[in-house]
Amino acid sequence: ADAGMDHLTVHVGQRLGYEDEEICQGIVSELLDKTFDSLSVLLVENPAWKNRIVTHGLPDEAFDRDETPMTKSEVRSISLSKLALTQGAVVYDIGSGSGSVSVECAMQSIHGKVYAVEMKEKAIALTRRNADKFQLTNLEMVCGRAPEVLEDLPAPTHAFIGGSTGSMRGIIDCLLKKNPSVRIVVNTVTLETLAELTEISKEFDFCDISEVSVSKPRKLGSYNLMTSQNPVFIFTLQNGGEKHE
Repeated sequence: ADAGMDHLTVHVGQRLGYEDEEICQGIVSELLDKTFDSLSVLLVENPAWKNRIVTHGLPDEAFDRDETPMTKSEVRSISLSKLALTQGAVVYDIGSGSGSVSVECAMQSIHGKVYAVEMKEKAIALTRRNADKFQLTNLEMVCGRAPEVLEDLPAPTHAFIGGSTGSMRGIIDCLLKKNPSVRIVVNTVTLETLAELTEISKEFDFCDISEVSVSKPRKLGSYNLMTSQNPVFIFTLQNGGEKHE
């Protein structure tokens, strides 16, 4: 019900196999106030599962937002493609902001785990709201500054870096220490970080760099003008393993 699925039909089997077994059914909202035996089985019917969109690139409007930075839909879609996620991936989203990348990673890697790493508590709360909105149970919020807060997390198979607060070298070194073949995708809009990443990229077996420029329509009277957003540089870095070149 908290995830907005209170309209689904559920069946509760209590003490199955015993003489006093009981089975009841109804929609979630009807059964919220009922009490059931601790020895129960719950079956939930969701006929709409087959209509769920499986491609990434959710519209920006799908997320709860405030002034917290968010990786926009087109750039997010390309970045996720570069990550080449697997079903059981362990993903770090470092500098997760509003959590749009974390949410889409969790939706793609349904048998994996995503860690949204963010130092601002307000942004963590926003990511939590978006995780709940999409009924995600494989997304965990980690509040703190990278790379220090990464030390106790499981080794990543993939990492997305949307913000480093000046600790890019330390973050990448930490990722490689935990998994030398981790696949890393980094977004940057500043020339300073671009220069730093260009040097760091020389140390990897595989490096791909893309510059993405997106324009969106802006209303001006009765006309629509295409207005450019900041160009984004997308770095894909990996040592060993499958490069997806």
